[in-house]
Amino acid sequence: MIKNNTALKKKLDYHYKFFDCSQISPDPLEFLHKYSGFHDIEIAGILSALFAYGNVKQIISTLEKIHNVMNRKPYEFVMNYNYVHSKKIFTNIKHRFFTHEDIAKLFRALHLVYNKEGTLKNIFQKLYGKEQSIKNSIAAFSNLMVELIANKHEVSHGIKFMFPDPEKGSACKRMNLFLRWMVRKDELDFGLWDGIPTSQLIIPVDTHVAKICRMLKLTHRKNVSWQMAEEITEELKILDPDDPVKYDFAICHIGMRKIPL
Repeated sequence: MIKNNTALKKKLDYHYKFFDCSQISPDPLEFLHKYSGFHDIEIAGILSALFAYGNVKQIISTLEKIHNVMNRKPYEFVMNYNYVHSKKIFTNIKHRFFTHEDIAKLFRALHLVYNKEGTLKNIFQKLYGKEQSIKNSIAAFSNLMVELIANKHEVSHGIKFMFPDPEKGSACKRMNLFLRWMVRKDELDFGLWDGIPTSQLIIPVDTHVAKICRMLKLTHRKNVSWQMAEEITEELKILDPDDPVKYDFAICHIGMRKIPL
């Protein structure tokens, strides 16, 4: 699909280098950079990823409220979280499809995960070791999280939206975004998770990314889907076989900030 590899690579490499740490805001990734501890970064990461849909100002506003509720101590908050006693603190927080009850249930699931498994890394790497596929690992992880919530609570539309299934066609933009932050390592991303090759990551696709990728001839598909995400990733592998998703932040923000290509 790519006709001029050299010209496109030069263009994307320019934007990749331009979007360094000084250019993060506004982006949910900025919340991860507020912390230094592994667990705090990982929890900030899953929260930023799950709430990364809709207007970016709304995303930042919601995340600010949640981090204030956590007293800027994500790991301590999750470990000590008690659903019965703590759910009321989210009463005034909602985010598009997520109600305050959905958010409270999410934290209950995170509490169970961190108390039993130690980290999200431990769970996902076990799944990846078994599946050897990002798609299948995301599907298994999403099902696991929904089951944790369903064990005690009704599964709402918001919870289903939190943890979509790529087997059903979802591009799973937010989970792929979280994996990018955790697996890749550069000035923006943290590389906290080993054992998953960067070459296996799938680009997080939303409307901004899809629009720019169509302009760059990285896809001709009209609908955002897992198939589109895979197609774009395969095209980017022509430019960088080992780390195709490194261009994600730049592509996304070119669209968000309406930067000329």
